Amino acid sequence: MKPRSLVSLFLIMSLVLLGCRKTEPDSKESVEEETTIQVEPTDKALVVFFSRAGDQFHVGRIVEGNTAIVAKMISKKTGADLYEIKPKVDKYNLDYKQLAELAKKEQDGRGRPEYLKPAPDFSQYDVVFIGSPVWWGDWPMIMYSFFEDNELQGKKLIPFSTHAGSELARFDYRLANIYPYCSILKGLAVLGEDAQNDRDKVGADVDAWLKELGFEIKPSETSEDASIESSNEDSSQSPSEQKSETIESSGE
Repeated sequence: MKPRSLVSLFLIMSLVLLGCRKTEPDSKESVEEETTIQVEPTDKALVVFFSRAGDQFHVGRIVEGNTAIVAKMISKKTGADLYEIKPKVDKYNLDYKQLAELAKKEQDGRGRPEYLKPAPDFSQYDVVFIGSPVWWGDWPMIMYSFFEDNELQGKKLIPFSTHAGSELARFDYRLANIYPYCSILKGLAVLGEDAQNDRDKVGADVDAWLKELGFEIKPSETSEDASIESSNEDSSQSPSEQKSETIESSGE
């Protein structure tokens, strides 16, 4: 074979190999674009969340965690049940620096903090919202304890986060890896500061998001939130907000 022909063959093979190489998508929009599934009117939904209250740097002492606020909005607007993931041992009642160190230690050690059980019977639900603050660009490790304990395959999973700059922090990708046989629908990211100080804006964002997913928004009611827990107490833990790509403590 002539040298020119060999060079041409080499270039063609290189292009073929590059075109076949599998790459990981760089943005959450890629996952969302692949998922065109919407909820059905008959789908029964549950909102699962982990949240924290207490002292926060930018908004002061709060009595209800940011993620809890968003979770209860979703429940009220959709009629979904609520399930709060609560630590079995409350070791997160720390100031920001201590909490950041603990969260990083748990993440580096692939920690699996225990949470109060039992979890609900997931067989009765078609749709599961799953939300938490962003800690070190990821789900808090207690969420992975929940994921590993509970079988959600075949369901429609909808992530949401509260944060101080990390947006959804690839929660959708992580769910897709954990539950490959689930449909991962479009998630929502809410600034923790907005959850505390601009609930009208957050409510409007939640409405638009839910409608895009196919939910029919229920009229506002003054009744108590539907909860499958015996208590609606928020974890009395005390993070501090910091606008950085670390623990995202304002997204509690």
